[in-house]
Amino acid sequence: MPIKPRTSMPTQEAEARKRNFNEVALGYREEDAIAEAARCLQCKDAPCQKGCPVGVQIKDFIKAAKTGDWAAAYDKIKETNSLPAVCGRVCPQEEQCEKLCLLGKKGQPEAIGRLERYASDMAMKRGVNVQKPGDGAPGKGRKVAIVGSGPAGLTAAGDLAKLGYSVTIFEALHASGGVLIYGIPEFRLPKAIVAEEVDLLKKLGVEVRTDVIIGRTVTVDEVFAMGYEAVFLGTGAGLPKFMGIPGENLNGIYSANEYLTRTNLMKAYRFPDYDTPIKMGKKVAVIGAGNVAMDSVRSALRHGADEAFVVYRRTEKEMTARAEEFEHAIEEGVKFHFLTNPVKFLGDETGWVKGMEVQKMELGEPDASGRARPVPIPNSNYVMECDTVVVALGTSPNPLLSSTTPGLKTKEWGGLIVEEETGKTTRDAVYAGGDAVTGSATVILAMGAGKKAAKAIHEDLQERAKKA
Repeated sequence: MPIKPRTSMPTQEAEARKRNFNEVALGYREEDAIAEAARCLQCKDAPCQKGCPVGVQIKDFIKAAKTGDWAAAYDKIKETNSLPAVCGRVCPQEEQCEKLCLLGKKGQPEAIGRLERYASDMAMKRGVNVQKPGDGAPGKGRKVAIVGSGPAGLTAAGDLAKLGYSVTIFEALHASGGVLIYGIPEFRLPKAIVAEEVDLLKKLGVEVRTDVIIGRTVTVDEVFAMGYEAVFLGTGAGLPKFMGIPGENLNGIYSANEYLTRTNLMKAYRFPDYDTPIKMGKKVAVIGAGNVAMDSVRSALRHGADEAFVVYRRTEKEMTARAEEFEHAIEEGVKFHFLTNPVKFLGDETGWVKGMEVQKMELGEPDASGRARPVPIPNSNYVMECDTVVVALGTSPNPLLSSTTPGLKTKEWGGLIVEEETGKTTRDAVYAGGDAVTGSATVILAMGAGKKAAKAIHEDLQERAKKA
């Protein structure tokens, strides 16, 4: 029997959306969602579930979705996923659950992410019934601190709160959500969705304290002195990497971290309501080809750029951006210059960038990342004009915590050293996960790490209680 193609999801037209920050993907209608759910084979062993870092019971939630029982579908997702509306929008399902879907062997896999998004949106629209753990919950009365309110921290907080722990999130910024709000643009993940997910955690009993920088406002040792029995570090990776080439200090050259923070958290996307200082370049170059680069170059178009282009030293095959984000960028008119690498930035007489000298590359043998190594081609340099540059080459963790917490050890590049299966650091009762451990990665991998650590913290505290 031929396999039906997956149900398409409507999006804004490219010509319209590239000039606004509204969400690109518009979501399913109910009949679309039920039709897509009906494609699911309900495999006995549900291979898709092996690809989900937070263990969503995909088969069961889709079974409920088939009948239009969205409350049951949502409840099933929420058993293991504290941020389903976020995951339904930004998780790379094509590399995880959908990659293992049997439908994908002969056709298109089940659109698991789109169904997760629909079920979550419907539940939030109709009102979510939050049930706090009762007095008999194992963690009742015991305090756990979470440092950072990004995906790893929110997941750990949600799982521990469900077990009855008194959970406090300490967030350095004035708003909670971490990279979900300062890093991912409104057109991919609306701020209101993140706020709703955080509000649900608050209703579960999680306390969120903003404007508290652990390591400066108070130290980890002082957090323990406040009565917390365990600390989870989900502080992300906010230290941008640069190229270290001449001219990199010119005006108009941003790290992607700064460019996106000004766009998202500081609300440049709501210009002119917010007059955030940011260069609205007309010819914007973005260096790199991951999801952050796609977010940056597509934001540049929405800020009014006449031309926005990506410069990448490898080819399309080695890009780390999601295929969907790459396709959306092309539809919106983003140009890609592959096998091209900047070697020098050029400035005008006032100190602003006006171009960059680049060199053509060719691919050689694989490097440590497993990808083909880019090799410079001699005498191939030329100049590309631009008035704004965004460097999106990745990030590493801020060293503040490791430098102020005795016993907390890091790898040479700054990532916290942890036990892989538990997230336990080299400091007793301190756990960590997400980008603070791995460097910049995906939202769902950070959530998976938060989930593992929450389980380990619970088991550790229960063991300690037995010995007390």
